[in-house]
Amino acid sequence: MKELSDKWPKELVSMRKKMKSELYALKMKNSIRWLKTTNEIGDTRKKIARVNTVLKSKIKEKYDDNMK
Repeated sequence: MKELSDKWPKELVSMRKKMKSELYALKMKNSIRWLKTTNEIGDTRKKIARVNTVLKSKIKEKYDDNMK
């Protein structure tokens, strides 16, 4: 989590985009029974959730001061 919080929001967004395409590929492989380790799907989902959490906190941190 620490390594994610050190990244810039643009990096996090590109990271999330890459992970989502990876998740899509894993789902397609799983649908044709070509994926041997199905736990990769859950792991990728968790990674995406972590990136989303850090990204939301950075956005909130940046714009929360402006809303007051």
